Amino acid sequence: MLPIIALDFPTPEEATRFIARFDPKEPLFVKVGMELFYAAGPQIIRDLQAVRPVNIFLDLKLHDIPHTVERAAYQLGRLGVQLTTVHAAGGSRMITAAKAGLLAGAKDAGCPPARLLAITHLTSSDQAMLSNELSINVPLTQAVQHLAAVAQAAGADGVVASAQEVPLIRAVTAPDFLIVTPGIRPANAAVGDQVRVVTPAGAAKLGSSAIVVGRPITQAPDPVAAYAAINTEWRTHLA
Repeated sequence: MLPIIALDFPTPEEATRFIARFDPKEPLFVKVGMELFYAAGPQIIRDLQAVRPVNIFLDLKLHDIPHTVERAAYQLGRLGVQLTTVHAAGGSRMITAAKAGLLAGAKDAGCPPARLLAITHLTSSDQAMLSNELSINVPLTQAVQHLAAVAQAAGADGVVASAQEVPLIRAVTAPDFLIVTPGIRPANAAVGDQVRVVTPAGAAKLGSSAIVVGRPITQAPDPVAAYAAINTEWRTHLA
């Protein structure tokens, strides 16, 4: 899977201008997160697809009671995106409901269903936060591994986790289970608010299915060149 560019822009105009810089003949995979979706609504998906062919990871991290999540996922399923997310902490019933909503929405819209990823623990989380604020008194890696197993059993197609945890997740999930890893930073890049970070090469060697990269590309002086370098590093080290 191609590296996924996080379109962390405040307006749809900035996002569409950004993807227009890339060769339309080359495949592109982008992430639309909360900021952009809340600013522009579902129209942002159509706007991006109007600029050029693009695969979309719609990362809204649904987390509510199962019925509410199922109805929300139904609407997302109608949009024709390739990936979307729920929080694994919502539990197995919620994950199963989200998958059912996605499938129903896609069927009614006549489009392929999005694959459902469950968020394990955010890459900004650390052991102190889990212990002191969430009262989770097991190692962070064990908590991530457990949530991945729960997500797979509930019907999720994969998880979002730090690349550092990929080998542990692989040990308890099927070979085709997706592990999408944010918190990717090229060597010597600023870490920002991420804690559990890995380079593109490191993520490939650890077995990530896909990487998500935002600021090292979107804030680079030459985003197209920055993306090309990250893509080359990622693909060179894939097993």
